[in-house]
Amino acid sequence: MKQRHATSYDAWVEVGLKGWGYDDLLPYFKRTETARSGDTAVRGQGGPMRVGPAGDVHPVMRAAGEAAVEAGHPRTVDFADGQEDGVGLFDVNIVDGMRQSAADAYVLPVVDRVNLEVVTDALVRRLRFDGDRCVGVEYTAGHETTLADASREVVLTAGTMGSAQLLMLSGIGPACHLREIGVDVLVDAPEVGSNYHDHPTTTVTYSASREVPGTSGNHAEVGVRIRSTPDAEAPDVQLILSEAPLAPAVEYGHGYSFLVSLMTPRSRGTVRLSGPSVDAPLILDPNCYADLRDEQAMVSALRLARQIGQAPALAPWRGEEILPGLRETDEELAEYARTSVVAYWHPVGTCRMGVDDSSVVDEELRVRGVTGVRIADASVMPSIVAANTNATVLAIAERASDLIKNSNR
Repeated sequence: MKQRHATSYDAWVEVGLKGWGYDDLLPYFKRTETARSGDTAVRGQGGPMRVGPAGDVHPVMRAAGEAAVEAGHPRTVDFADGQEDGVGLFDVNIVDGMRQSAADAYVLPVVDRVNLEVVTDALVRRLRFDGDRCVGVEYTAGHETTLADASREVVLTAGTMGSAQLLMLSGIGPACHLREIGVDVLVDAPEVGSNYHDHPTTTVTYSASREVPGTSGNHAEVGVRIRSTPDAEAPDVQLILSEAPLAPAVEYGHGYSFLVSLMTPRSRGTVRLSGPSVDAPLILDPNCYADLRDEQAMVSALRLARQIGQAPALAPWRGEEILPGLRETDEELAEYARTSVVAYWHPVGTCRMGVDDSSVVDEELRVRGVTGVRIADASVMPSIVAANTNATVLAIAERASDLIKNSNR
């Protein structure tokens, strides 16, 4: 889903990251997409990702959207225009009935180029260094190990877990941790693997009073962007309305759910190694709700979702509230939030970008303490954006391409 909210990038500028504000990134957002609707001042028309609102919205989701309006939330035209709160249709990347990935959009059209070699089913094991310069990578494909050389630089895009893992396996990370694991230290970089965060998520789930029809859509076509408290500076809660009774309520048969997510969490976790090889599983501590303010915001978000769930527009579908069910007090809802929390799969932050010496990458995405390696994925986000992260990751990659081209001129 394509979303972006300008205040998320204001936070990056406030920590000194010039060139990473919303206005700076807008050309890169536009470069990524061909949008079927929206204001062309903020939406792209020539990019590889084909985006737009779902054409045939599921009747339960449509009713839930109307319920959100009845609960007092304004309608929004476009969640990707950088400003809008309210209720509306999400953009989706659906092409010919299938979700379009970045590989579909960017790689497949050029896979036959003579200067491009794509190796699939490969596992990068480490970055290779000559002194402090990254000279390539070591990877395995099947039973074969290959040393790939880099003539200029390596661009690491293994994701929030994978990029931090590869830096640490290559000797760049918290020195004490690396020594304990048995990895030789190249650069003592304490923040590698720290600052991990995601959008913590839970559900408000209802059984249905009648059969809910199936869908050929995205299961998440209608959303609500709201503020957990009236004085919140920006929308910090997202509700996704789904025609399915999301786990762990699937045993109740027909139903529907509100996926309730905190969009600007303050809690931070870690990614650590369990052994000196890429084959050893990572140790992930999300540390959700370590900051009490996140727990309080989620309690407020659950109450806001319930208000929508009880609005008249959903009466033709509404059975009973399955989750959180009979929990009513703040303490009960907080306990439910803690025990039901799941990942939204929007992890960010483990290779934080910044202008300070303790940041993992600088404002041009170059890894500090070494040369010849950049990171261009969600791990560099110093703080998570108040939106699904796909569009932002694509914009980071597009800007990285310009940074690389300009540095090689």
